[in-house]
Amino acid sequence: MDMQEKLLPQIHEKDRLIEQVGRMVDGANALDVALLVTEQYRKGLGETVEPIKSKLAAAKCNHEKMLFSALIPEVLAKLRELEVTQVVVCGIETHICVLQTCMDLIEKGFETAVVVDAVSSRRPLDKEVGLMRMQQIGIVPVTVESILLEWVKEAGTASFKSILPVIKGL
Repeated sequence: MDMQEKLLPQIHEKDRLIEQVGRMVDGANALDVALLVTEQYRKGLGETVEPIKSKLAAAKCNHEKMLFSALIPEVLAKLRELEVTQVVVCGIETHICVLQTCMDLIEKGFETAVVVDAVSSRRPLDKEVGLMRMQQIGIVPVTVESILLEWVKEAGTASFKSILPVIKGL
């Protein structure tokens, strides 16, 4: 969510964040997990940064939004169409768009997780407080590695082998 050109330079540990979000996208692509992408006010904040942008060819939707929450009507409709019950969120900023998206997802009945090593904010304190608020309302904290292996479930399978390069990169 919102991994955009003009916003990222201000984000704490942006290079690590770009790597981790890229790994989430790589893992989701390898496991054929639906990717839904949003961008906040493209005219002002630009498009999704490379190398993430080039990995999003399989995304089920990519919508611009003006709301802070990514759960805009088009995204909600796509989630329902795909019969999604669990949503895993990554991107920026933790205490604004990520938080409001997770709050809306919980309100709509989705099991919601936030990838704590694939979210950030401009200030570390904002990320920390955003994550605390999410946990207080039932959003499950996960890491890139933990969620990818949760999706795979078993070592030695074709799925496991497909994400092994992603895991080894962590």
